[in-house]
Amino acid sequence: MRLPSLLLLFVAVCLAASPLNAQREKFPPDDLDFITHKWPGLKKTNTGIRYLIEREGSGNCPVPGDKVSVLYVGSLLDGTVFDRLEDASRPFQFRVGRHFVIEGWDQILQLMKPGEKRLVIIPPELAYGSRGQPPRIKRDSSLVFMIELLKVDRD
Repeated sequence: MRLPSLLLLFVAVCLAASPLNAQREKFPPDDLDFITHKWPGLKKTNTGIRYLIEREGSGNCPVPGDKVSVLYVGSLLDGTVFDRLEDASRPFQFRVGRHFVIEGWDQILQLMKPGEKRLVIIPPELAYGSRGQPPRIKRDSSLVFMIELLKVDRD
């Protein structure tokens, strides 16, 4: 083969393989249908988390190691609340990026600014995955959170 033929073959193979490199959807199909119908207009992160900014924040987003203070309500897609912390005098505090929370939280909080409130829908593999959190959270459950980032401490 001549060089132009090899180059053309290489380009053809790359173009044919590009759909294989596309990121797969992380939500189960039934969950995704429900989510897109119930919450149209959600934005999507590059890892598949869906979100809607309810209230804008300001300032710097947290980075791994920062201590954050948050309020939240966690529910299943059917609306069943499995956990909540809504008392601003005693917020939930933890360090981002240290695996203290589910992966979806570590990811989405690094995109939020202090004072921001978001509706966040996390696919199972970025939540509790195939193990779930029995009895409250069944295996392979997509989770819905209302998260408010109160404060970021860089100490």
